Amino acid sequence: MRTLKKYPNRRLYDTSQSCYVTIDNVRELVMSHERFRVLDSKSGEDLTRSILLQIIMEQENDAGEHVLTNEVLQQLIRFYGSGMQNSMAHFLEQSVSFFLNQQDVMRDQMRTVIDVTPIGMLKKMTEDNMELWESMAKTMLGTPKKDSTKE
Repeated sequence: MRTLKKYPNRRLYDTSQSCYVTIDNVRELVMSHERFRVLDSKSGEDLTRSILLQIIMEQENDAGEHVLTNEVLQQLIRFYGSGMQNSMAHFLEQSVSFFLNQQDVMRDQMRTVIDVTPIGMLKKMTEDNMELWESMAKTMLGTPKKDSTKE
């Protein structure tokens, strides 16, 4: 795992490469799936999350289309401090992983040019995602009991 040190002058130093790096270089590490951590040079405090959030903020400000819309951000903020905060973090992590896996599957299917239209693949991906969400909801909230008097 690479270690980057953040100095008071706001510069980042890559200890394994013995050179200063920029936020764009850190973004490249993320994109290449390279594991790293960012530590404060004086206190040793782990600053990785704040650097990752800075990268996301810059991407959101630069992008024409945002991943984190105002509505999504407001809904996320509402989870902080609630009893469901940890469940939401787990849910988001699993959903993003599932989405990325489905994206890889779709890319592979497009490469092999099988008899599936892109619309059909998106429909299948949506169905699989809904099944995942329902499964996670049952796990987190329990399965509701059916009212046998209504049958």
